[in-house]
Amino acid sequence: MPSDQSTWLIAVPNDGEAEGLSQELHSKLSQQSKFTGLAQFEIPSFKTGTLDSLIALSEDIPKQDIAFTATVAKTVDTLRSLLNNDPAKLAQHILIDENSVDDYLSKGWRWDEGRYNVQKGLREIVDSLSKDLTSIDNAMKAKLNNYNLVKGSLTQLQRKKLGNLSVRSLADLVSKEDFIQDSDYLETLLVAVPRALVKDWNLKYEKLSTMVVPRSSRLIASDDDFSLFGAVVFKRTHDDFAQGCRENKFILRDFVYSEEEMIKQQEELRTADTTEKELWTELLRLSRTNFSESFKILVHLKVVRLFVESVLRYGLPANYLGLIIKPDPKVTKKTFTLLQAHFTYLSPRSNRSSTKGSRVEGEEYIGEYQSLMDQEFFDFVLFEVPWIVY
Repeated sequence: MPSDQSTWLIAVPNDGEAEGLSQELHSKLSQQSKFTGLAQFEIPSFKTGTLDSLIALSEDIPKQDIAFTATVAKTVDTLRSLLNNDPAKLAQHILIDENSVDDYLSKGWRWDEGRYNVQKGLREIVDSLSKDLTSIDNAMKAKLNNYNLVKGSLTQLQRKKLGNLSVRSLADLVSKEDFIQDSDYLETLLVAVPRALVKDWNLKYEKLSTMVVPRSSRLIASDDDFSLFGAVVFKRTHDDFAQGCRENKFILRDFVYSEEEMIKQQEELRTADTTEKELWTELLRLSRTNFSESFKILVHLKVVRLFVESVLRYGLPANYLGLIIKPDPKVTKKTFTLLQAHFTYLSPRSNRSSTKGSRVEGEEYIGEYQSLMDQEFFDFVLFEVPWIVY
């Protein structure tokens, strides 16, 4: 049974027995309280080609179907990530030519004859679809990789401003006035002191080494875990002071004040932030466009697949009626059972286990291809468009 998380594309022979089929089926489905919708669409009259070519396509298209679906899903995932998984915002971008997915499928879907001429062979059409989607996928990968690099660089720069005073960047917390400037003998050292040890620091810092300037300790910043102090020492006692800090669980920060370096870091952060926002906008725009294009290509491939399977199953003439059904998940089984009952008249034509077999081109029997096509199937041809956008 098909999934309850997909829209069903169905094909049946469009002959005398199909007259008024859509209206009749709609009447039956409408009796279900949870029925969502049914629409009819035209399956183009493609060139059928040879039996061998149809068999080859029936083997190849399912693989391409999986790949196409994965490409559309990746684009949706990119949009979700860019929009912080906000359903309302996502709904504004998951559109096909400014229409919702449901409207695109159910309100007059038509084959894009301008891009994919039905007078071309089926293999050529499938190759064109594949080429177009590959181009879309490559463009998405390049843009996404570029964005991720810039985003990673920005995150790394921002991470330096995160964490407590024992690990985070101090560039935006200190100023020139916090340091001894242009001294050959003295230097200001920055020490992160656990909040619980602030009293110990005030009592001990002058004795952590020799030649510590008395009363030079100055509180610069505090957070929930640490207080940042500056203390002035003679440069030649730097190592001894550092050892004293370690012994008393004070954390000496390796920081040298440089106005030029601080300006450079701030400029790097501003540039990275601006570039990230620009690339985010470009990637969002491209993802929105590429979703629309890739989804259309996916549906076109599924229509080709419907046609190929219909020819192999029902034979010629290659005139088939397309139906689109969006089942309600709560009554999917009931909907499918109704469809099976409605299309039982197709059983003599679609049942491969019958001695008549399926006929293609000139009423020739499938013969040697019979075992290839022995597989579970329904009296009608059905393929699914998964709800990857929900």
